[in-house]
Amino acid sequence: MRPAKSSTTSRLAAVVVVSAFSGTLAAAQSAPDGENGRYSMTPIPEGVLRLDTRTGTVSTCTRNDAGWACYALPDERAALDTEIGRLQAEVEKLKGQLAAGPTVSGKIDEALPKSDSLKKAEPQAREPKAAEGDRKLEIPLPSDQDLDRAMSFLEKAWRRLIDMANRVQKDVSGKI
Repeated sequence: MRPAKSSTTSRLAAVVVVSAFSGTLAAAQSAPDGENGRYSMTPIPEGVLRLDTRTGTVSTCTRNDAGWACYALPDERAALDTEIGRLQAEVEKLKGQLAAGPTVSGKIDEALPKSDSLKKAEPQAREPKAAEGDRKLEIPLPSDQDLDRAMSFLEKAWRRLIDMANRVQKDVSGKI
């Protein structure tokens, strides 16, 4: 009966080995990539969507002729965080420039007095005006020569208009 005992022992040993092996396979399947479930996989029509639970990076994994390939999806949040950081640095830089003092050259605190470009330069011995309300804009009047030229132009234009009206009247009366 010894052979029967040996066969039972062999079967028992085989069951223990198979159980241990299947337990190892089950443990390997529950912990992908051997890193205690770092990645979470979700099936999508194109392949698999992979989420890295430590960094938050999302990738799409697709199968092609060469094998599987995963490509990280663009992360809008990372781009926004980068832009926020750049703007905060710029604000700090501008605050530092303001604290250092004015850097604009040529700026004055008081308004410049208005000057008449048509008026001839007067001696600097003029007294400054006391108040802003006293300022008046002086417009030079036309000279007699300027008035004569304007009147001559208007007379010639009037004569031409009358001559044109007379010609039109003659043309119309001749046709009727």
